[in-house]
Amino acid sequence: MNGNPLPDFGATASGLAKNPLGIIALFIVLVYGLACLVLITGQSLSPYERVPIVYFLILFPIIVLGVFAWLVKSGEIFGPSDFQNEQNFMDLQRMRYTAVASLAVVRQKDHPAPDKLNFNEMVESVERVVNRVREGTENPEVLWVDDRPTNNVYERQALESVGIKFTLAETTDVALQILAHRGFGAIISDMGRREGPREGYVLLDALRSHGNNTPLFFYAGSNAAEHKRETERHGGQGCTNDGQELFEMVTNVVFGSKSARNRSVVRSGDHL
Repeated sequence: MNGNPLPDFGATASGLAKNPLGIIALFIVLVYGLACLVLITGQSLSPYERVPIVYFLILFPIIVLGVFAWLVKSGEIFGPSDFQNEQNFMDLQRMRYTAVASLAVVRQKDHPAPDKLNFNEMVESVERVVNRVREGTENPEVLWVDDRPTNNVYERQALESVGIKFTLAETTDVALQILAHRGFGAIISDMGRREGPREGYVLLDALRSHGNNTPLFFYAGSNAAEHKRETERHGGQGCTNDGQELFEMVTNVVFGSKSARNRSVVRSGDHL
C-alpha cells in the first residue's frame, strides 16, 4: 500500500464492481460509512436518537444477507463464477433463450390456442434446469428411438440447449444394439413405429427383461391416464404427448440429485 488510501480504495472498488457480490459489498460499505459519519459528527443527537442508528447498523447486514441468499436460491442473480469471462455469461444466456424459444415452438405445435402459451411457466422450467447445470451436474447422453426423428427437432433442440446430447435410433433392433455397448442417462421412445403399433413396449420389455433399468419415457400421441399407468406396469418412467412435460421429466432424471440417478440410471457396465 502507498501513503494515500484513496487510490488504494479506488482500485479495490473498481475490482469489486465487476461482479454482483462486489457491488453489494461496496453498497454495504457506503451505507455503513454514512451511518458511522452521522454518529461521529452528530454530537447534538440524544441517546434516543442514536438508538435507531445503532439498530440499523446491526440489522442492515443481516437483511442484506437474507435478501442475497434468496436471490441466489431463486436463480435471479448470477454467482461470481458466471462472470469469470464474458463467454461464460453469454453461454448461460444463450442456453436460456434457446431452451425457452424451442419449448415455445413445441408448445405452439402441441397447443395451437394462444392462451396455452404460458411463457412464465416455460421460463421457470428452464431456469430450474439451468441452475442444476451451473452447479456442475453431469450431462449424460440420451437415446431417442423414433422412426421419424424429424418430427422432434425442436424438442431435441430444447434439451440440447441445456447440455444433453442425443444418439438417434429408428428401430427397436438398432436401439438394442446400441444399448448392448453403451449406457445412457435416459431413453425417449415413440410408441407406434413401422415395426408395430406397440413397438415402444416391445423395446421397454426387452430392456427390463435383461435387467437394464435405464429410465425410459414415451413421447407419443397420447397423454391419457390409462397409458401412463400401463407405462408404469411395463417399468417405464413416464408417458406424454406434451413437449414441455417431456422436457421436465427427462431433465429431472438427467440433472437430478446423484442419489436419484443412482437409483434410476443404469451404470455404463450394466448393459444388455
